[in-house]
Amino acid sequence: MTLPAVENDGGSVFPAVSVGNKRNKYQRMDSDAEGTREDHHRSRSRKYVMACAFFASLNNVLLGYDVGVMSGAVLFIQQDLNITEVQTEVLIGSLSIISLFGSLAGGRTSDSIGRKWTMALAALVFQTGAAIMAVAPSFEVLMIGRTFAGIGIGLGVMIAPVYIAEISPTVARGFLTSFPEIFINLGILLGYVSNYAFSGLSVHISWRIMLAVGILPSVFIGFALCVIPESPRWLVLKGQVDKAREVLMKTNERDDEAEERLAEIQLAAAKTEGGEERPVWRELLSPSPAVRKMLIVGFGIQCFQQITGIDATVYYSPEILKEAGIQDETKLLAATVAVGITKTMFILIATFMIDSVGRKPLLYVSTIGMTLCLFSLSFTLTFLGQGTLGIALALLFVCGNVAFFSIGMGPVCWVLTSEIFPLRLRAQASALGAVGNRVCSGIVAMSFLSVSRAITVGGTFFVFSLVSALSVVFVYMLVPETSGKSLEQIELMFQGGMESKGGEVELGDAERLVRKDQEF
Repeated sequence: MTLPAVENDGGSVFPAVSVGNKRNKYQRMDSDAEGTREDHHRSRSRKYVMACAFFASLNNVLLGYDVGVMSGAVLFIQQDLNITEVQTEVLIGSLSIISLFGSLAGGRTSDSIGRKWTMALAALVFQTGAAIMAVAPSFEVLMIGRTFAGIGIGLGVMIAPVYIAEISPTVARGFLTSFPEIFINLGILLGYVSNYAFSGLSVHISWRIMLAVGILPSVFIGFALCVIPESPRWLVLKGQVDKAREVLMKTNERDDEAEERLAEIQLAAAKTEGGEERPVWRELLSPSPAVRKMLIVGFGIQCFQQITGIDATVYYSPEILKEAGIQDETKLLAATVAVGITKTMFILIATFMIDSVGRKPLLYVSTIGMTLCLFSLSFTLTFLGQGTLGIALALLFVCGNVAFFSIGMGPVCWVLTSEIFPLRLRAQASALGAVGNRVCSGIVAMSFLSVSRAITVGGTFFVFSLVSALSVVFVYMLVPETSGKSLEQIELMFQGGMESKGGEVELGDAERLVRKDQEF
């Protein structure tokens, strides 16, 4: 087939289309090869970041496992060590109070030795505590082990979300930063399963094996240290820019995006170094207006997460279901497994929605749903308990409460507090939020049985429903939407600097979110 010739200005004739086709063919081949390389790098970076988030979250299994296993183990500890009701409350609730010291120390420790090695320290301290508890011959020795375990958990719970937020690309930060909450729920489920699996052993042995199994997850932390890198933002603070660039090249899908993130981090670090030198603790105690807003949001959301009674629901689910009418211990422990499965399922759903739907819509669904379930549980226990209908409804509303918690308040709380603070304050401000979380958890856990004796279990959950209703107002009035923004852009938003270039920022964020939905 002859192609039509094209005459040039000099009168010569050549098959211009044919030459153009050959050139276009080579261009397409080059383009395809380049696209293949980009796809390979994108796939590799996604796997690498997910591996880092996975291993960094292992410490959170320890907290979840302790919460789940202690709800059943305490039934056997009461019989074996003859502890009183007050000692039971202290044993359960003290871990949250003790862990606040670990969280406080974690902020300064992670700034000094790095995020990575703080996670290693957390695992080592927890292992020590779990081993002591497993062989404890008395309540006093049990509390010594509880102290070590609490400090280790405090360190791990505080540092994991901060580390993951600092290594994650913007478009996947919410998804990845919710991993710690997934692992907490997985730990709770494993704790419930452990209770059920070992409940058939003798009273003296069963609870010791239940607690000893908690050592296993922390063993994998040693392997994790060989895989995960240090936080690039911490490396920049320490002047190790080249190492930070290497990490960002591995964790971002495109090299230009990595360089953009590095430039933002260096700018934030330069502002920190160039500003007035104030100790971090003094800046937190006497904050600027922007930091004050961050503290109110971060500390407030952490406190609301716990004072709505989630730990009472999880720690004391056997007592709650016993109040509804279930008396057999094996059936009680089997019912708690259903609670654990529900909690784990819905946290998995939340992780896939947190970036696409956004933080704030999930918080609305979560807090409103929790309020309705807590009120309904209160009504059921007060007026319908001790019957088949009462048992079914109580189990339904307990599962509903943990489901709504897991869809929003559970993961979003940790995501927000890990991303709203500026680089210089992030570790210690996040630690302060974790302290509020642990204090509220401890107060709820250590007072639930006593308050329930005073105003009934149903009355206690009515109070929780009122607090949950207040959390809806808090979210509406004070919590901003941070989805799709880099950590440095979020800092600028709190400072009121986003408006001047809001359209540009929002467009860039939208483009990245669309690309994430298509490719991640």
